[in-house]
Amino acid sequence: MLKNGLAQANTNHLGKIIPAAVLLLMLISLYGSWYTIDQGERGVLLRNGKIIDTAEPGLGFKIPLMDTVVKISTQTHTANYQGLQAYSRDQQPATLRASVTFSIPPDRVEEVYANFKSIDLMVSRLLDRQVPTQIENIFGKYTAISAVQERIKFGIDVTDAITKSIKGPVTINSVQIENIDFSNAYEKSVEDRMRAEVEVQTQLQNLEKERVSAQIAVTQAQAEADSQLARAIAEAESIRIKGNAEASAIKIRAEALAQNQNLVELTKAERWDGRLPTTMLPTGTIPFLEVQTTK
Repeated sequence: MLKNGLAQANTNHLGKIIPAAVLLLMLISLYGSWYTIDQGERGVLLRNGKIIDTAEPGLGFKIPLMDTVVKISTQTHTANYQGLQAYSRDQQPATLRASVTFSIPPDRVEEVYANFKSIDLMVSRLLDRQVPTQIENIFGKYTAISAVQERIKFGIDVTDAITKSIKGPVTINSVQIENIDFSNAYEKSVEDRMRAEVEVQTQLQNLEKERVSAQIAVTQAQAEADSQLARAIAEAESIRIKGNAEASAIKIRAEALAQNQNLVELTKAERWDGRLPTTMLPTGTIPFLEVQTTK
């Protein structure tokens, strides 16, 4: 009787477990038969571990328990590199900080998974090996001062070098040299040199200012001298013209007197008011006009 009771109990439990298991399996199958890919991603569809397709953004379907989807981001990523040690062409040590911006082409996500499994492993095997080396090589072609003064060109050269050296399913968008840190002794020497150059430039500017001021003074003096000379010439010319006019008038007057002796007497008569002097000195004479009578 006891055995029959236990058997009946086991049968009842199995009758409850089996439907629950079937329902759970159906739920798992239903839930595992679809997937979604976000915008900015691509999916790598695997069947029992083998790549069979790639998935675009949106809703997709797969075989439950057999197919899996690995999502690969196609958005822009940035890898940061700090404490990179390098020597310039003039043997100045420096510590650099840089960042590399990259992205995965959508049509190469399958290659990323096949070769690296993930973006992090791809960065470790591709970028981390080449970026420090290329930055060190390019920095060695610049002097310490030129690397600072030509920072943009230095960044472009580094970007080209990294882009050419990395062969794989990645696009290098840009490389930023964020900081170049030299030794304290070198930075102090640069500051001293820059200060000396500023002082030299200041002196040159002052000399140029004095030269211009002197040139302006000379020009003004020359202009004043030319003005005075012009006034003197004009005054002399005026005197000459006036003298010539007076001399010409005297000559004409003399010629007129020579041609007419009575002109003097006529002038006297014209100027006399007809009055005799009211007082006379004892030795004085009475003025008179010569009057000629006609015969």
